Formats: sequence, structure tokens, C-alpha cells
Amino acid sequence: MKTNVLLFLTILIAAACGSNKEAQLEKLKSQRDKINLQIDKIEAEIAASSDSNSLKEKSTFVVIEEVTPKMFKHYIEVQGKLDGDQNVAVYPESMGNLTEVYARVGQQVSIGQVLAKMNDAAFQEQMNSLETNYNLALETFRKQENLWNQQIGSEMQFLQAKAAKESLESQIDALKRQIDMTRIKSPINGTIEESMVKVGQAVSPQMPAFRVVNFSDLKVIADVAEAYTSKINTGDEVIVYFPDIDKEVTARVSFTSKFINPTNRTFSVEAQLKTNLQNLRANMVAVLKINDYQSKQAYILPINLVRKDNQGEYVLVATEENNLYVARKQPIQTGQIYNGLAEVLNGLKSGQKLITGGYLNLNEGEPVRF
Repeated sequence: MKTNVLLFLTILIAAACGSNKEAQLEKLKSQRDKINLQIDKIEAEIAASSDSNSLKEKSTFVVIEEVTPKMFKHYIEVQGKLDGDQNVAVYPESMGNLTEVYARVGQQVSIGQVLAKMNDAAFQEQMNSLETNYNLALETFRKQENLWNQQIGSEMQFLQAKAAKESLESQIDALKRQIDMTRIKSPINGTIEESMVKVGQAVSPQMPAFRVVNFSDLKVIADVAEAYTSKINTGDEVIVYFPDIDKEVTARVSFTSKFINPTNRTFSVEAQLKTNLQNLRANMVAVLKINDYQSKQAYILPINLVRKDNQGEYVLVATEENNLYVARKQPIQTGQIYNGLAEVLNGLKSGQKLITGGYLNLNEGEPVRF
């Protein structure tokens, strides 16, 4: 009996030990599977990282610029000339020979100042004769007036004396005007820029004697093509560039002509200048850059960045994909173009990374770095 009990206990212990081994084996196998899964995951991550690093090493270096809205201005450029607000050719009022020239080139003159004088000897002789006759007529009139006031003499004698005096006064006034016409006077305040006469020279109202320019107020004049009639208005911003002295000043359009020249189909535009620039000369060449369009919030890019394909215009941007930046086509629509810059009407948005360098041999989808 004891032997049977011991045998039974031995069998139970052996069965229990066998069961524990199997449980341990199953547990270890389960742990092994979990570890294998972790190993596979880590190996995949390492492989992906290795591939990513490899792609980064093979990526093309580019220069980027983040897209931001800016002010865009478009200008019309035309060539004009500089002029004084008052630029006057002075003509004689009568014919004669010059006996005196008082003004010289570069001299400051004022309005009404005598610049030159013609020979007026004949007029002076007439004036002397008239003044002698006038003195006699005046004395006769005074005596006749005194007599008439005393009711002495006839009214006719008084009226004849008065008419003779007044007639001589009119003749003297007319002769004074003729003498005054032998003086060449400046019509404005300014500077003598040109003198075309000499002492002894014969002059006439058909030929200018002097040119007087008032450079305190300057203006630029230009002829603009008829096509820009609706685009240029009084008050528009103007940049005036003087190529001879390499200087720029800003101004506003002060005048636009309502007349179209039928010969060349242009209209006149003027811009008043206020500047202290030196070395400015009348008729100096000036380039007017007239602002005909502007946008305060525009996306602007160099026109050489714009490419074209069958779908239209596009640019290349750097887009982040799977921890990498790749080049992608960005369709756009351009508007006005000025000075190498294009206004983008549609397609771009703030923050995009526009590829501005290293794009010549770049293809879409190619990895890039910057």
C-alpha cells in the first residue's frame, strides 16, 4: 500500500514538473515574439533613417526665400527735358540799331529792368520840339483860362488853347511810348541765360535778343504716348532721373494736356520740381518714371524665376515631405512686370519657400536642402 502511494505521488510530481516546463516554454516563446517585433521595428527605423540620410546627402543645395506680401509699383518711363517754370525769349518791340547792351550772360535781372537800348536820337529830337511847343501851348492855355474865368475874351479862344495843349500832351505820351519801345526790358525776374545781340547790331521784333530763365521754379516736360491717356493723371507720383548727373528726385504730375498731337499721337505731361540739386541746366535730358499702377499687398518675384509648361506659368517651391524637402511645381498667374520684377496675382501664399537659387537643373520631386 505504501508503495502504491509513493508511486502515485511520484507520478503527480513528475506530471506537475512537466506542466511547469511547458508553461515556462510558452511564456519564453511569447517574450521571444515580442522581442522579435521590437527588433524588426528598430531595424526598420534604422533602415529608414539610413535611407533618409542617404537622400539628404544626395539632395541638391538651393537658395530659398519665404514668400511675403510687399508693395509693388509699376512705372511708365518716358524721356523729357528740364525747363524753368519761366523760360522766356526776349524780343525787341521795334526795329533799330543797338547803342547800349547792359546785361551779360549769367546776370540776375528783375522784371522791367532795361537789358539793352536802341538808337533813339530821332525820337529825342522830336521830343524836344514837342516839349517846346507844349510849353508854349500850356502857357497860352493858362492865360486864356484866366481871362475866361474873368469873363474876358471868347469861349472859342479858350477851347482852342485847351485843345492845342491836350493834343500836344497826347503826342508827347505817344512819343514816350515809342522811345520806351527802343528799350529791351526783362519781362520776368531771372537770369540771363543767353545773349544774341551786340552793340551796333540791327535788331527787329522778329529776332530774339536775350533769353531769361527763372530757375527758382523748375519743371520737367515730356510727351507721352496716347495709349497711356487713361493711366496718367494729375497728382500721380513721378521719379525724375537726370542721367547726365546720375541723380533722382521725386515729384508729382502737375499738368496733363487735354490735346493729342495728331503728328506723333502724344500728349504733354509736366511735373513741378522742388530740389536743391546743383548743375541743373535748361533743356537737360530727364527720364520721367510715372507711377501708373500700384498694389500695397502683392507677391513679387524676379521674372527669371517664372517658368512655363503646357499648363502655364509656374515656379519651384521647397515642400516638406517625410522629413525631407523636395522641389515642387507651383502654378501661378503673373500680372504687371517692371524692372525685372513680376507681380503674382494667383498661386502663391505667405510662408511658402520659393526656390530662388540652384533651380536651373532642378526637377520636380528632387530632394533639396538649404
